[in-house]
Amino acid sequence: MPGLVLQVLHRCDEDVGRVGFTVTKKVGNSVIRNRVRRRLKAVFHETAKMISFKGYDLVLIGREKTYHRAFKDILNDFNRALNKAGIIKSDK
Repeated sequence: MPGLVLQVLHRCDEDVGRVGFTVTKKVGNSVIRNRVRRRLKAVFHETAKMISFKGYDLVLIGREKTYHRAFKDILNDFNRALNKAGIIKSDK
């Protein structure tokens, strides 16, 4: 997705899902990296209200475009990535 990269591991159990956030130094200085990380956390928490991640480990990787994209677009990128990974099913 343009705004983020999602890595998923299905653990084959029903334990609480875990999530990690990472942003490399290529994205920018520490202020920019922290803002990107905060935006990814906000996207995850917005989605976690509606979806259960039991049995999954997720890693969200921020990219340069994450900093400049609108929050709504990043949220759509995350939902499309979850759909592509098979965690949620699209209504289409």
